[in-house]
Amino acid sequence: MDGVLVDSEELMCQAAILMFQEKGIHVIKEDFRQFVGMGENRYLGGVAESYNIPFDVDKDKRRAYEIYGKIAKGKLKPLPGVIEFINRCKDKGLKIAVATSADEVKMQINLNEIGIPAENFDATVNGLEIERKKPFPDIYLKAAERLNTAPSCCLVVEDAMSGEKAAKAAGCKVLAITSSFPPENFKYAEWKVADLLSVPEECITW
Repeated sequence: MDGVLVDSEELMCQAAILMFQEKGIHVIKEDFRQFVGMGENRYLGGVAESYNIPFDVDKDKRRAYEIYGKIAKGKLKPLPGVIEFINRCKDKGLKIAVATSADEVKMQINLNEIGIPAENFDATVNGLEIERKKPFPDIYLKAAERLNTAPSCCLVVEDAMSGEKAAKAAGCKVLAITSSFPPENFKYAEWKVADLLSVPEECITW
């Protein structure tokens, strides 16, 4: 979802910084970068560890999401090519799922804000439903299971290396979106494109 369907990273980072500020701790944007794509438990908790800050995962994450919900209102839109790519997949009769390391509350906020609610997908998996986050393969194995499809028949669209590793560990093919990290950072993806407007036909016809 994040970095593929919508770019919420900047706003989530703002919310996280504000949450830590309320605790009297000053953190910066760069502190979060290494934890992108790993879910908010690690995204927030990893930074807390870096600063040796006490971290209450439920309370602090809930507060960060409260802040996020307010500042994200009216500020999110689908990334280039998202609508077109979803329609291409549906026109070919493909099943599609959202698999996100974020909690359900953030998934719902993001999808509703970009005008593609969860009901548009055949399945969803959120971070609360997965114990082991990326780079473990669990989230993609669960998505394939909910689509009633073998992982080897699935294409995972990712914008982060932790997700690329998770997808390959699950046995899926990978389409890497290189808007967040440069192409050379993705070592295992079968395809690499700048955005979903640039997806070659072979990605959805193999």
